[in-house]
Amino acid sequence: MNETVMLNELQLEEIRKLAKERRQSLGFVGEAPIANDIFTILDQLDIMLLEYLIESEKGKPAFSAAIMYSEEGEKELVFIGVNTADYYDKQIFAIAHELYHYYTKKGSHLTRLNDEESNIIEAKANRFAAEFLLSEENLKGIALENFKASSLKNISDKALLRFIARLHCTYWLPYHSLIKRLSEIRAITQNQMDHLYAIDERDLNSEYFKIGIAVNKEIFIKLNTITKITGTSAQNIEIILHNFEDNLIDEEKFADTLSLFNKIPEEFGYGTTISDEDIDELNAFFSQIKLIRKFILH
Repeated sequence: MNETVMLNELQLEEIRKLAKERRQSLGFVGEAPIANDIFTILDQLDIMLLEYLIESEKGKPAFSAAIMYSEEGEKELVFIGVNTADYYDKQIFAIAHELYHYYTKKGSHLTRLNDEESNIIEAKANRFAAEFLLSEENLKGIALENFKASSLKNISDKALLRFIARLHCTYWLPYHSLIKRLSEIRAITQNQMDHLYAIDERDLNSEYFKIGIAVNKEIFIKLNTITKITGTSAQNIEIILHNFEDNLIDEEKFADTLSLFNKIPEEFGYGTTISDEDIDELNAFFSQIKLIRKFILH
């Protein structure tokens, strides 16, 4: 078993600084939650989001996300692919994780489960994601405001679970990430962390799940859903439509590209003469996604 990577204080400070600078550059004033705006951020950065369902044989996602780069003439195209076989809150975290690789320009990258435990780059990316979505400074302030103390070691389990559920529904970090954040700021003890980690937060009958539903039913259910969708952003679909309308791609490529996202031309008012056999051919523009899928499943 590999030893867990521990980041030193200099590395942690560099990550805090990077996350703060990037938040500010994107227009997030103070500690405003990013949450669902993570998708707006991708649009701002001209990063194309690709959502694919890729399950492993054991029913658990084989990878969380990937970032890929491609050249189109003189323009660099950037893609972030997210595995929708995972829970929605973990998809949000995975996108923030890949943004670290984007900002630090480490090249194309595939994130596998548990890589962060033994890989310093992955440990940094996970810490960036946590800091980007909910900064250490902000979390300390929220804890102090709620409990009038920086240490939560004397806080009851029920009060802690309510507090975590509120953070979960506001900042959209996964339950375990929030517990880790509380440990990182030394708000909870190791025993509290172990106890909280042992809770099955996805169990519909668990105390935590019931508390989460009471805090914000709509958001909590959304975050705890495995979406299992194949798609891309509305902006990317619009680009595909414009490329077809401007005669940059023909009918066959138009249908092939839309089929990657379980869509057909007829949905947008276009009829085509493409055969069913031709629909099965993937557009070369997205060949990297096909290769990643083949690599994961085999």
